[in-house]
Amino acid sequence: MVIKEPIQWEQGWGLMQEAITKLKNILEGLTDEKSFTSEEYMNQYTTIYDMCTQKLPCEFNKELYDKYKEIFDEYLNSSVWPSLRDKHHEFLLRELLRRWNSHKVMTRWLSRFFRYLECYYIERRTLPSLNTVALSCFRDLTFDKVKAMATDAIISLIHKEREGEQIDPSLLKNVVHIYVEIGVYEQDFEVAMIADASTYYARKATNWIEVDSFADYMLKAEESLKRERYRVREAGYLHSSTENKLVETVQHELLVTHATRLLENDNSGCGVLLRDDKVEDLSRIYRLYHEIPKGLELVANTFKKHVTSEGARLIQQVEEASNSQTINSSSGVQEHSIVSKFIELHDRFMAYVKGCFMNNNIFHKALKEAFEVFCNKNVAGIPSVELVAAFCDNMLKKGGGSEKLSDEAIDETQEKVVYLLVYNTDKDLFAEFYRKKLARRLLSDRSANEDHEKSFLCKLKRQFGGHYTSKMEGMMTDLVIAKDCQRSYEQYLHINQHVNPGIDLSVTVLTTGTWPSYKSCSLNLPSEMVKCVEAFNEYYTSKAKHKKLSWAFSMGACNIHGKFQKKTIELIVSTYQAATLLLFNNADKLSFLEIKTQLGLDYEDLVRVLHSLSCVKYKILCKEPNTKTISQNDIFEFNSGFTDRVRRIKVPLPPIDERKKVVKDVDKDRKYAIDAAIVRIMKSRKTLGHQQLVLECIEMMSCMFKPDVKVIKKRIENLIGQDYLERDPNDANAYRYLA
Repeated sequence: MVIKEPIQWEQGWGLMQEAITKLKNILEGLTDEKSFTSEEYMNQYTTIYDMCTQKLPCEFNKELYDKYKEIFDEYLNSSVWPSLRDKHHEFLLRELLRRWNSHKVMTRWLSRFFRYLECYYIERRTLPSLNTVALSCFRDLTFDKVKAMATDAIISLIHKEREGEQIDPSLLKNVVHIYVEIGVYEQDFEVAMIADASTYYARKATNWIEVDSFADYMLKAEESLKRERYRVREAGYLHSSTENKLVETVQHELLVTHATRLLENDNSGCGVLLRDDKVEDLSRIYRLYHEIPKGLELVANTFKKHVTSEGARLIQQVEEASNSQTINSSSGVQEHSIVSKFIELHDRFMAYVKGCFMNNNIFHKALKEAFEVFCNKNVAGIPSVELVAAFCDNMLKKGGGSEKLSDEAIDETQEKVVYLLVYNTDKDLFAEFYRKKLARRLLSDRSANEDHEKSFLCKLKRQFGGHYTSKMEGMMTDLVIAKDCQRSYEQYLHINQHVNPGIDLSVTVLTTGTWPSYKSCSLNLPSEMVKCVEAFNEYYTSKAKHKKLSWAFSMGACNIHGKFQKKTIELIVSTYQAATLLLFNNADKLSFLEIKTQLGLDYEDLVRVLHSLSCVKYKILCKEPNTKTISQNDIFEFNSGFTDRVRRIKVPLPPIDERKKVVKDVDKDRKYAIDAAIVRIMKSRKTLGHQQLVLECIEMMSCMFKPDVKVIKKRIENLIGQDYLERDPNDANAYRYLA
């Protein structure tokens, strides 16, 4: 009896590699052969079968299963993705379709070769099937990279067909079917296509209303719906599940949206008149419909929709502009532009309310509700209140553009900003963002005019109450006290020459709780800085024995002289940067870990500092290796050859996105505010039902923010746990206050 020798991995996989290479050549058109012979197929299947059924340690089920995926990964990365990477529009769709068809061929043959795995190994271990693995590879390594461009290209072709241009429907049908087969049709194509259809027909409706009679408008609407059904049924390049959604979208934009037109005459609709600034016609509409019961509600509703759409359009324009650039901060979305446009929009429509609509309350309400819609939306992922805070910062800081405005113009703009804040539900979040920026202006002496700062705080205080601005006013007061403290410290050094460190030190003493919380780090200061800190500590202890100083080195700034080969340059740096540079007075080269050990800085802080000194514009330090990123293995050396055309430069640190921290801090404060509101309500009411308590809490908090009902419920449960409240034994939906 002849015992068959087991196939070793290298031998078996070598045979498979030949078949895989042939398959790739067929797909790439590098061979005249179009398929595998029956003998070739059986040889590959048998090889896989033998490798899977051999006894351990020569049983290679898992290795072959892993290799199956690697085949697709390598081919997609090396051949498929490069062929798609630089293609656009219709060329992208055609290449994507060709590659998808080739991928299915490759999947079909490889699945046949590896069929034994499917029947036994995969089924017994409940692993993803071979087809699933192949599909996932194509989706993850190819389709996900081009789906956005492909979706845009498909929508563009549909748009061309709507405009009467000839397209290739079979191409669309086959490409869209890729979305269906991969299982992402709805989320990756249908949603975008429906949104585009909505925008398209909204625009068409506006145009038709301007130029067509009512009868012609309805005829075009009917024809549009017929064409959209054709795209699903006869042309078949949209999936059947899309028909109802698409038809409903078109019906909404062409029919529902304009169901409440103020007048049957197409050329006198309220939206058209507002857009064209037809003041006399708008006044006439008000006069006519003022006498009709609930007639003004129709006008006001259309007015509200028009204002809302204008605001949404502004946001869309800004987001489209921001999508073309990397957004690192709120300035990336042109906060000055969007807030200015909101102010202009409000001025424009308020003029209609006061003039054309005779200052009627129903139009004030409509304007308020419209602005509340888009003023509370995030713009490119940034809270609108942060944009307003950035706008105020730009207006009030040095070099922000306020120098060109008169005092009257600044005062008027401040009033309009406060008016915008009235529409926003997150007033407490604005206060925190504004407080952060105010602190930065005050501490860095960037405030353009102290009177303008105080004026804006007065306006906020008048509108939202003294508690709203108490911390900000405390910050302004601290700065005045700090200046007096600095003068006193300088006199102290003059009298006590023995403690004078010989280095100018300016300290701003801040009140904890009034200012934003700043990161406190146990920085190991160089000896030069230690003398300064000790001198001020000795002075402050002698003046305020019951107060304790906590140094926020993260906020400090230093002026140091860098002695380079060509000239000496004054460097304006942060305390962290200065401490880092001073280490090189005693060492030629230092590693990342040596710097970290000597300074005691957090990893993240040290990376930011070293990046600013070695990887960007001003390379004060040389880094090995010379890369744009910082790692723990880097070596740093003072760049004695550094020079610049000026003798005084500021070396900035990379900006930190504080948005998440601000939002987190505000959410924490909101919980305490809700607790206080609930206790205050229950203390006065003693017993109250759940629904009524929630409503009263929302009403009480609405002046600062709109609390979530779920959060209120959690806070009620928390207060019950702390014995502030208890459930009414006679009513499960009521609470009683515990004195």
